[in-house]
This record gives sequence, structure tokens and C-alpha cells, in this order.
Amino acid sequence: MAQAPDKPSGKSPDKRADPALTERLRQEVERAVQRGLKAVELFGAPPPVVGRTQKTVLHRRGTLELVHYHAMTDEVYRVPVLFVMAPTNKAYVLDLAPGQSLIEFLLKRGYDIYLIDWNTPGDDERDLKIENYVLDFIPDCIRRVQQDSGEEDVTLIGYCAGGLLSSIYQALHPDGPVKNFVCFTTPIDFSKMELFRSLSDERHFDVDRFVDSVGVVPANFVVAGFDALRPASRMAGQIRLWDNLWNDQFVKGYRMMERWGNETLPVPGGYFRQMTKDLMQKNALYEGTLKIGGRLVELDKITVPLLHVIAQYDHIVPPACAHPLIERAGSSDKEEVVLPGGHVSLAAGPNAVKRMWPKLDSWLEGRST
Repeated sequence: MAQAPDKPSGKSPDKRADPALTERLRQEVERAVQRGLKAVELFGAPPPVVGRTQKTVLHRRGTLELVHYHAMTDEVYRVPVLFVMAPTNKAYVLDLAPGQSLIEFLLKRGYDIYLIDWNTPGDDERDLKIENYVLDFIPDCIRRVQQDSGEEDVTLIGYCAGGLLSSIYQALHPDGPVKNFVCFTTPIDFSKMELFRSLSDERHFDVDRFVDSVGVVPANFVVAGFDALRPASRMAGQIRLWDNLWNDQFVKGYRMMERWGNETLPVPGGYFRQMTKDLMQKNALYEGTLKIGGRLVELDKITVPLLHVIAQYDHIVPPACAHPLIERAGSSDKEEVVLPGGHVSLAAGPNAVKRMWPKLDSWLEGRST
């Protein structure tokens, strides 16, 4: 009699689980749990602490603030360094946290660091113009650095619009006390800032009417202009944050940069009007027709040693916009360096630590004695 076939047991053949797959699944489950916990934690967390390097406020006048960082070495280079930030941004992007601070890095390398930071301008400062920055604020701060340090020579470093203002200052003061000049991502040829130029096109934007109505240009208007360059960047940033919520180091860095972006500053209407009309619309600095205080700004009058560091993937100041500074400057000792990175990551973040900071140190080292 034929034997009936065995009934299926309902069990699949014994197979060993893929260890790599099991480990990946375990990591994803763990990260998902951590994301949930971190999201709850971040919801009520206070803003991250930034700008912790010790400093003394030497001078404060309205929107202007001059600080001196405390030395971290027994001996310092003879020539003090004065940083100039863009009027739209707080300077702590250069001093985010221990180990993530260009200021701290330079102090530990023996430099004497001063910095021009900006605060929200009052309504009485609504009419401040480029003249006020390059013929008053910067020269006044240089004099105070000289007095405080006891040194005649100064190294001037400008970031973005801070570099623009510093370039105009230096072109108008070629025989002044600046011994070395450094710029980060500094705009010169505004025709290459195509979206900004289209946003400020006089056919569509009446800057005089706008400034007359607001006085001090609100921070949210400034932020909207930057956001227009990359309309999806905030959403992309939030997605990256969610993907990396399990990574404490990533979250820490993200929150510090988010705070900095959220604390963008309003700017005086007079400064905004002049930047829009003379630089964005007329491209007067590049064309050689810009006059400040009745004096023509000629970049070839810059003759001191000059370093310009440009970000290869800068969406705010594209390399083509920044190149003419070295091309036009009259310095015999001049160097342009294009490094991988964006407008902010050039100066702050892991890539800056490995690339820009050592380059700046090596360039300054032999010129600061």
C-alpha cells in the first residue's frame, strides 16, 4: 500500500540569518528610537551656548561692538589681528564652541585677536551708509586696537560683506596702518550674483520707497533674500537633521548653525540703499566708478600683502564674483586660494578645521612678527 505523502510542516527550511542584515536592522531600530527621544528632547531645549571664548568688550557705540579675546599663549605675535564681520551676521560663527572655533584656534597659535561685531541698529542709525563703516567705524576700531596693543601695524581680516567694507577701507587708506590684508568670500563683481541682482532690479524693486518706509531693514527681509538663493535649503536641512537625530555631534553642530542663521541682523536702510543701488544695480566697485565720501574707490591702491580665500561651492558669493579682488589689487604679494566648501562651511565646521584654518595660520605666521 502506497504511503501517503508527508504533510507540509508549515516551517521553512532552516536558514541562517545574514549577520550584516541583522546588524543593519538593529542599528536602524536603535536610531529610530533615538530619533524619537531626541525629537522630544529638542522640542523644549534652550538655544545652544555659543561664543564661549573669553573676551573683553573694548568699545561699544550703537550697532558697533569691538572686542578683544584673551590670550591663550604666553607669547603672542607682534602684529594684532582685527576681524570685520558682515553687518548682517553675528560674529560667533567664528567661535561656535571649543574645538569648533577659528578664534580659539588662532589664539592657541599665538595670535592677538580683536573683532568688530555688530548689534541690531537702532532707529537713530537708519541712515548709516557705507561711508560710516569705512571712514568711521573701521578706522576708529583700528586706532583702538593700536592703542590697546601698543603696536602700529594691524592685520585686517574681513568676511563676506565685512571683506567688502575692508577692501573699500584699504583702497581709501593705502598708506594706513594695515600691514596684512585677508578676505574670506568677498564680493567684487556683483554682475555674477545673478539672483540677487534680479531681486534688486530697479524695474521691479523701488529701493528708495522701501527704505523710506521701513528705516531699518528687518532681519526677515534679509533672510528672505538669502533663502531665495536656495529655496529648498531649509527643508533639506530639516530632513538631514531628522536622518541624523541619533548623532549627538551632528545635532550639536546643526543647532549652533541654526541659531546663527536665525539671529541674522537687521541693517540700516542707508547702507541697504547704497548696497542695492551702487553695487547691485550699478556694479560700481567692479566698474571703477564707486565713490565713497567723494573719493573714488580704486582696488589697485591696495598694495599690502593680500590673501583671498574663496569657497568653491559658494552660492552667495560665487567664485566668479570674488576673483576680481586679486586680479585688481596692486599688491605684489597676493594669493587667491579656492577651497572646497560653501559660504559658511569654508570658515566654520569640520572641513574648515582641516583646510582653511591651517592655510590662514601658515599665511599669517611669517607676516605677523
